Amino acid sequence: MRYCKKCVNPDTRPNIHFDEEGVCLPCRFAEQKKHHEVDWEARRRELDDIIQWGRDHTSNSYDCIVTVSGGKDSMRQAFYVRDVLKAKPLLVSCAYPPEQMSERGARNFANLIEHGFDTLSLSLNPQVWKTMMNQGFLKYANWCKSTELALYAIPIHVAIAYKIPLVFLGENPAFTIGERTGGLDGDASRMKYSNTLAGGTPDHLMAEGITPQDVHFYRYPSDTELSDANLRLVYLGYYIEDFNHYSNAEFAIARGLEIRNEPPEVIGDINGYTALDEDFVTVNQMIKYIKFGFGRVTDQAAEGIALGHMDRQTGIDLVTRYDGKCDPVYIRRYCRYLGISENKFWEIVESVRGKDIWEKDAHGNWKLKVDLASSPSLQD
Repeated sequence: MRYCKKCVNPDTRPNIHFDEEGVCLPCRFAEQKKHHEVDWEARRRELDDIIQWGRDHTSNSYDCIVTVSGGKDSMRQAFYVRDVLKAKPLLVSCAYPPEQMSERGARNFANLIEHGFDTLSLSLNPQVWKTMMNQGFLKYANWCKSTELALYAIPIHVAIAYKIPLVFLGENPAFTIGERTGGLDGDASRMKYSNTLAGGTPDHLMAEGITPQDVHFYRYPSDTELSDANLRLVYLGYYIEDFNHYSNAEFAIARGLEIRNEPPEVIGDINGYTALDEDFVTVNQMIKYIKFGFGRVTDQAAEGIALGHMDRQTGIDLVTRYDGKCDPVYIRRYCRYLGISENKFWEIVESVRGKDIWEKDAHGNWKLKVDLASSPSLQD
């Protein structure tokens, strides 16, 4: 297990891209911005052309679709499209079932709507939703396998049904976490093939009693359907100079976003403004840490270092102290929701532990084989 020599990004991240000097893609992009190597005026002209394309090709009064959850990034996107680009967006959301969605998440989503947006929010059958989540956990120790499919597929289905061909997503993952599955620009047409969606099919998560009709909104439309609908999928963050988690949170908080107040040793989060609409993501980030040796704090510290908000040593200290933390209360709540025992939960989680990156110490406790502080570079 090795790390970017400038930040704390590990080489265990799926599809992570490092250059020949052992530096991750987000760090290189941050350097380009710092040294004014990005022509933001040219990008803005390109974005204006994209908006005009949306106006020219829509079949109703909406110029585009903006995917939203009510969180910091979607608030920034919605306001930017409406107030800066002067376009008319339809906000589209996949809502968590009432049993899973946090009260904070409901208030944040209501807050976004109250700022004056038309919104289409789709809630899927909670019984099917829970069954699919269970399949994702039992097979992959990742309950998000199915929910991520729905979160990304629903806006595309809406775009096709309402004939609004321009769809804005948030950030190109190449520039935020270093995942390289598509281009290094604003084109999001290959999002379907990202590590998250892996082709956009729920077939591997089907269980007895679940029919193809039940999972329509979990299935990402085919390439032929996308082409026939003349869809254009765009990473809006690529065109905004200060589009990042820090700036977006500051923007959203000033407009009513409610953030977390739990300490980082409880939720494995040093910022408190990520994934606000439900709490099981804290469990999933802990499992990610056990699988790959990194969790949410690594993501947050890597971005903070790249943006110059903290130095590498501070990032190392934060990752060492808080990464992968998850209070047992979230695990118990998660097990009750899925109807599994805590023993079964830990059996599944331990079965996916990355044995090549973990080892037991003299006291029988798991620890990473490679200390982050002692591995500053990918170079041997």
